[in-house]
Amino acid sequence: MRLDELDYRLPRKQIAQRPLDRRDASRLLFLDRSSGVFEDRLFTEFPTLLRGDELLVFNNARVIPARLFGRRAGVHAQPPSRATRAEHLTGKVEIFLTREIDSKTWEALVRPGRKMQVGERVLFGEGELEAEVLSRGRLGLRTLRFISHDRSNISSHFERLGHVPLPPYIERADETSDRERYQTVFAKRPGAIAAPTAGLHFSPEILEKIRACGVEHCELTLHVGLGTFQPIHGETLESHVMHAESYEIPAQTADRVQAARDAGRAILAIGTTVVRALEDAARRAAESGSSNLVLAGKAEAQLFIVPGFRFRVVEGLLTNFHLPRSTLLALVCAFGGREHVLAAYKHGVEAGYRFYSYGDCMLVR
Repeated sequence: MRLDELDYRLPRKQIAQRPLDRRDASRLLFLDRSSGVFEDRLFTEFPTLLRGDELLVFNNARVIPARLFGRRAGVHAQPPSRATRAEHLTGKVEIFLTREIDSKTWEALVRPGRKMQVGERVLFGEGELEAEVLSRGRLGLRTLRFISHDRSNISSHFERLGHVPLPPYIERADETSDRERYQTVFAKRPGAIAAPTAGLHFSPEILEKIRACGVEHCELTLHVGLGTFQPIHGETLESHVMHAESYEIPAQTADRVQAARDAGRAILAIGTTVVRALEDAARRAAESGSSNLVLAGKAEAQLFIVPGFRFRVVEGLLTNFHLPRSTLLALVCAFGGREHVLAAYKHGVEAGYRFYSYGDCMLVR
């Protein structure tokens, strides 16, 4: 499939730069994927759009302050010469954490990347946190080992020194309010570098209305990483290789998914991250010969969902609007049908919907 088949035009002014005053005040475009018919609704109507017997699956990943700003501090065990010492001590470095390897070791994007060699060190704050470049990898990634020089653990330093990793299309610096608003109200498991944005619309009041309707819900964790946002290189989808993202499906969630399927109840994913986790777990179950619909436990999702994909689990999807020519738009087109989804997007543009992370949403079923 050609990449230009996932293209659409969006005025820059419709890219949401800030969240609305209320989480649940967004608009909702309701798309019937069988007929292609769509309706303009409000997210506050979401509980009334449910049939009442669905199983809602949420991603409870918590976004960490993954953007760090430090200064170069020379090469470990090989001090820089006097001529380069000033550059190392004053050179600013931006670190964008992308994937946790262990509590002290992370993969990260580093800027300026070409100057940061293996063995180089970076200091943060007043020097209480240090990072050393251990190795260089694909896609400009570096592996960093962090060292705390006081009694705080590494994650505490990240919380205090780090910045909210707002996407690049939000053209402003992060603010204090983003620490709460770029986070779902049900976020529990830290490790994501971007929010599962479909979940941002849920307020405690909406969740209570859903519970009052008797609709069952469960949770899994997928830590959003580079796999979600890595651009597609080349002119076709087939040439793209997804970056792996870690996820965990609790045994209770796997049991509820199985029970819903056995009872003929629809499984509605709250966000594309939930789709990736469930469908990857279903693929692993099928390949292992398991009788379960999905496998519980931890795994790495490297699944690239494109038009033509056969969905084993998900029968409904709540999702935000996504960038043109992106892996996320490919997934939504795979689920809702490319022509239907792009027609809905065209309407969304013409009707003035707000796009992307802090924007409005779609319900596709």
